[in-house]
Amino acid sequence: MRFHRLVPAVLAVGLFAASRADNGAATSNSRPTAGTGAGATTATTGTTGAPATTAPATTTAPAARNYDFTKGQVLATGLSVPWGVAFLPDGSALVAERTSGRILQLRAGTAPQQMMIVPGVVPNGEGGLLGLAVSPGYAQDGLVYAYFTTSADNRVARFRLGGAPEVIVSGIAAASIHDGGRIAFGPDGFLYIATGDASNGVRAQDPSSLNGKILRVKPDGSPADGNPNPGSPMWSLGHRNVQGLAWDATGRLFATEFGQNTFDEVNLIQPGKNYGWPAVEGTGTNPAFVNPLVTWATSESSPSGDAVSGGSLYVAALAGRRLWKIPITADGLGKPEAVLNNQFGRLRTVITAPDGSLWVTTSNRDGRGSPVADDDRIIRFAPVT
Repeated sequence: MRFHRLVPAVLAVGLFAASRADNGAATSNSRPTAGTGAGATTATTGTTGAPATTAPATTTAPAARNYDFTKGQVLATGLSVPWGVAFLPDGSALVAERTSGRILQLRAGTAPQQMMIVPGVVPNGEGGLLGLAVSPGYAQDGLVYAYFTTSADNRVARFRLGGAPEVIVSGIAAASIHDGGRIAFGPDGFLYIATGDASNGVRAQDPSSLNGKILRVKPDGSPADGNPNPGSPMWSLGHRNVQGLAWDATGRLFATEFGQNTFDEVNLIQPGKNYGWPAVEGTGTNPAFVNPLVTWATSESSPSGDAVSGGSLYVAALAGRRLWKIPITADGLGKPEAVLNNQFGRLRTVITAPDGSLWVTTSNRDGRGSPVADDDRIIRFAPVT
């Protein structure tokens, strides 16, 4: 079953025309006029104890895991803006190239192998072939899921590698910026889909629009059981441009979000909650909106992918050109620590591999970076024992 945007949002002419692309530079100096918080220009944190999903919590603290970020192993070079990464049961990774529409298979120590080109991908602006997810039942069904931009919309399809895609969610508005694109299966077995407002903030508050939301669907694309509004795929709303989804050991979902001119965010996602965009950027005072756990100045972050490993949340930063390490606490998140400061340029995706290593992709050939000859790259950081 496919879900389309039901009612086109009405554009408030002039009010939300200014948009920041994901390089951290604003296309206008204007900002939202209501509810914007007065946070610091360096990273700030908040806490909350509310669960993000219906997954049962555990009182067992995750084992500490550290990485030597001075010893990265370059696994692949010369890629065309690697965006989505997902691991197969055999430990190899699938990698989506945003601009080429290719899906590559990568094993540490071997050259990437092209598995297929996803048909219909249109790499307009920030769009193209974006997030990837592997079915939890891959050993039985062999299905891979992809979020991608077409000439008409953003959509999610599933397919067997090399086979014809079956579209399961369509009608997500597309634009040259704010296309969202991260997808991931949660611990509850449902597929979560992060969408952007497609450069129109009104959509984020419109429950009939799929944009500016985190969606939660069954593997066939129909609304998941237990969603806040039965029959709707919406899990949360009021988002500007979410590009990171990661769960901790207790089932809490942390999502990264691009702000406009001032504050980027990490949010704890709770079902049915409203995260305030376009009325709020960063921390606000309206009790109808959920405040972020962490905010940064946009020049320090532009956060895309995130991953949980060993009791920390790692966030890949584009404009910030660094990787953020944030301790996960019982009631939220601790103080962020910057690593990989401008060592590899713009960072798009971070993901934990089955062997516990962290894989990081660069995004220096996306039109906003300063690529070196080997870009774009995938770098592996092994855990320290």
